[in-house]
Amino acid sequence: MEDDPTESVRADGDDPDSVCIVGAGAAGAAAAYALRNADASVTILEKSRGVCGRAATRRKHGCRYDHGANYLKDAGDFTASLIPDLGTDGLVDIAEPVWTFDADGEIAEGHGNDGRKWTWTEGITQLAKRLLDRTDATIRKRTRVESVTRTDGEAWTLTDAAGDDHGPFDSVLLTPPAPQTAALLRATAWDDDRLDDVAGAVDAVPYRTIRTLVLHYPFRESYPWYGLVNVDNAHDVGWLSREECKTGHVPDGESLLIAQMSPTWSEAHYDDPVADATRAAADRVAALLGDDRYREPDWVDDQGWRYALPDAAADPDPLRAVESAGLHVAGDWVEGEGRVSAALRSGHAAGERIRNGDRAANR
Repeated sequence: MEDDPTESVRADGDDPDSVCIVGAGAAGAAAAYALRNADASVTILEKSRGVCGRAATRRKHGCRYDHGANYLKDAGDFTASLIPDLGTDGLVDIAEPVWTFDADGEIAEGHGNDGRKWTWTEGITQLAKRLLDRTDATIRKRTRVESVTRTDGEAWTLTDAAGDDHGPFDSVLLTPPAPQTAALLRATAWDDDRLDDVAGAVDAVPYRTIRTLVLHYPFRESYPWYGLVNVDNAHDVGWLSREECKTGHVPDGESLLIAQMSPTWSEAHYDDPVADATRAAADRVAALLGDDRYREPDWVDDQGWRYALPDAAADPDPLRAVESAGLHVAGDWVEGEGRVSAALRSGHAAGERIRNGDRAANR
């Protein structure tokens, strides 16, 4: 796996198996993984400095924490078999269960159907890193794609924010969240009626906004749960979890809470200064846990996820209609389920369709 942002992309449009993947999140990494044994040259263009998208890990003051997607469920045979295949070293299965709470803050035991909850001692970003390490994909980080062009010879060229062109490629796979993918499709130069249809289908996917507050405390309490989820969508806190339940994440005697606030709260406080947002969120966390000490974390971190979770799936017909031209999309929003496992399935399936020559078959 290469990672040299200064190296120019090989212009291999004459190769029938040249593929560009936009985004190195779970869907993009799974697509590259599906193409690992294909006769294909794969390039990934990623806007950030890291990989795995909303399945994100940070390090601060000796702690490591997953502040976006908290873990990966082994939902379905695909994920259950994939995760161990990526290597069991550092693999963490969170033992403590997820419990529930309601609008009044009443905490209750969960239903005992959590299944396995995977992460790694080095954080959930290991998912994309391990997938990509098993490929020969060329990854160009800090490369924000701003437009796509259907060039002469039926190939695709992508232009980044610096004005540099990448390609030509025979196939393009767009994996950002639906609103960002829709914007790219609207910025695509392609004289084909199918383009408006697919852009409209992607643009119609509704999303929830979430602001995450990471709250650290120099003490640790014992609870019978790993996470708490609000089941009636009527509390300011949508999700609360304890990173100390993950091996290798938090030093002994410390506690690190991941508070993902409700969409309503998050939209109202999305642009608040960190200090104000922390104070408001920590008050709600302390009330939920019945312990005023949680009102005063000794350090904090935060992240706003404007496009956190899709609430519906895109109409699949327009999405599949453009694949015969080598234009593909993938992501949790394709399946309509805001989970890492859904992004993995969608990306892997798209990679398999590219690998199996759906483009050639549909010409």
